[in-house]
Amino acid sequence: MDNLDVGALIDTLSRRFAGHMSRHVGIEWQAVQARLDARPEQLQVLAAMERSGGEPDVIGVDRQSGVIVFCDCSPESPAGRRSLCFDRAALDARKENKPGGNAVETAAAIGIELLTEPQYRALQLLGEFDRKTSSWVATPADIRALGGALFCDRRYGQVFVYHNGAESYYAARGFRGRLEV
Repeated sequence: MDNLDVGALIDTLSRRFAGHMSRHVGIEWQAVQARLDARPEQLQVLAAMERSGGEPDVIGVDRQSGVIVFCDCSPESPAGRRSLCFDRAALDARKENKPGGNAVETAAAIGIELLTEPQYRALQLLGEFDRKTSSWVATPADIRALGGALFCDRRYGQVFVYHNGAESYYAARGFRGRLEV
């Protein structure tokens, strides 16, 4: 990505961090800033998350290694990452009405990983996400081998995990990702 405005991105991340302290209790912005300063290449990934509507924010830290965990914290599935089938095999299997891409490859192109179901559930402890949308999550190989893929959302005050054919795509389904810095 050319022309990254690092100052604007850091300002956005810092304001979001300060505005949602309940997502990262016990973590100081100075520690986050130091980690970003030491790994400036990760700013490209955070910028891509931001541009696609993810609203990345800090959701944790590994106290031993100092690794800071960012996750998409947009209220709904990131708008710039919707209408995607699950993976390349699913995209290739569609004979017509193919979507513009797939979640697995889009995540890899950004430099993030799809959330697992446990990670998605942990994120939901920090706020209410996907109340009108849904998000693909990493799918166990045995389910994927049978043609399925998993997605999650939050309805009726509960987090639900569902299955669908991996080749399906919907305007209200995208994916959330995470980045370790």
